[in-house]
Amino acid sequence: MTLEEVVGCNVTDKKMETVSQALEELLAAAQRQDCLTVGVYESAKLMNVDPDSVVLCVLATDEEDEDDIALQIHFTLIQAFCCDNDINILRVSGLRRLAQVLGEPSTADSNANEPKDLHCILVTNPQCQPFKCQALQDVGEYCEESRCKNQWVPCVSLQER
Repeated sequence: MTLEEVVGCNVTDKKMETVSQALEELLAAAQRQDCLTVGVYESAKLMNVDPDSVVLCVLATDEEDEDDIALQIHFTLIQAFCCDNDINILRVSGLRRLAQVLGEPSTADSNANEPKDLHCILVTNPQCQPFKCQALQDVGEYCEESRCKNQWVPCVSLQER
């Protein structure tokens, strides 16, 4: 490994950690302001009705989801729609951490309530009262930088704490 590769890896790791933290802050803030849509089906409905309000699409999976063909087809269609409508997309691993950030149970609770489908989350920005957040800017810049490097759907890993 060359010095450039070592330094480059450290910079990339640090950037990824910063973006992960910004994403967690963004999701928590958006949830407080009721600017989140959670679930593949719910997200598809919203994008069909009001795509201009969507500023970020988070597609979350873990290793066990990689073989779920139906989910991968949904992701492909959602990604295509987001690209056509200039919506930032971010692939995320770490569903358990994502559930923690959103205050959702990661498994069925004692009342047999199923956990929410966290595979697709949309952050919306209503026209009447714009959602302003530094974390939204940071994540948006990361998505834009990734597109400049021909990585259209950047990936971020959320680490449990």
